[in-house]
Amino acid sequence: MKAISFSRTGLKTFGLVSLLLGSSVALSAEPEQCKKVTFSDPGWTDIGATNGVATTLLKALGYDTQVYLLSVPVGFESIKNGEIDAFMGNWMPAQSAFIDKYKNDIDVVRTNLEGVKFTLAVPKYVFDAGVKDFSDLEKFSKEFRQRIYGIDAGAPANQKLQTMIDTNDFGLKDWKVVESGEQAMLSQVARTIKRDNFIVFLAWEPHPMNVNYDLKYLTGGDKYFGPNYGGATIRTLTRKGYSSECSNVGKLLSNLEFGLTMENEMIASPEKPEKAAADWMKAHPEILDKWLQGVTTFDGKPALNIVKQQLSAM
Repeated sequence: MKAISFSRTGLKTFGLVSLLLGSSVALSAEPEQCKKVTFSDPGWTDIGATNGVATTLLKALGYDTQVYLLSVPVGFESIKNGEIDAFMGNWMPAQSAFIDKYKNDIDVVRTNLEGVKFTLAVPKYVFDAGVKDFSDLEKFSKEFRQRIYGIDAGAPANQKLQTMIDTNDFGLKDWKVVESGEQAMLSQVARTIKRDNFIVFLAWEPHPMNVNYDLKYLTGGDKYFGPNYGGATIRTLTRKGYSSECSNVGKLLSNLEFGLTMENEMIASPEKPEKAAADWMKAHPEILDKWLQGVTTFDGKPALNIVKQQLSAM
């Protein structure tokens, strides 16, 4: 075998090329299959806001994104099948049954929001009339027409309400859960309030309903929704092994933590979620230092300045 020899100049050139190659490897792009990132959204305004933050940042980093409107059951099944990469709306403990069912198919990335409320609520004038607790509902069954307005079909919260009815808890055996999407439910709330009629419905914070309507949360639902008015946390999930496969996106998702005031401000915006998210980030650029720590663009460049430039142009 013929030996390969290098001149002194050749060695220097080879060393320089090796150094450059080493640098490119250190800040290399993610695998091509990570270029597109898919999210699930049950159609809830708050999850639209957090998805808006994630997709706006990812697009500025050079990724393609797609948000699919899927009910909670379909969303979890889609994560299991690898059709969805991430879900930023894992309400706990309301979705505990889904976590138990799909625990081998998902990774819990982090808690992204704390201090959440999620339970039944009524307009303030209904509260003032004497409906302050779950146990008060049956006393006004005629005024409520024995209906509780829930959210989309199959949602765990609806199932909890149905269990409450099936077991005749609070004497509600003849009541009915009206299942519909978030917007349809809120339209019903708006129409009912306009007529000063009675209505009881699933409510949560963060959400514009807390600003748009003078509502009161009911006590007594701890058995079904937990203490502190259904006090909850929201977590970010991914399909199994996603953060190992697409480590840069995984790092971003692990950095994204939100607050109640932050989300209320974004979801109260009349703009679409990505524009509302971009406007909020431009008004609070200091948050990017935390959210983009250890994150690069898709092709491996430092993220912070590039994202700020992209946002300023939006």
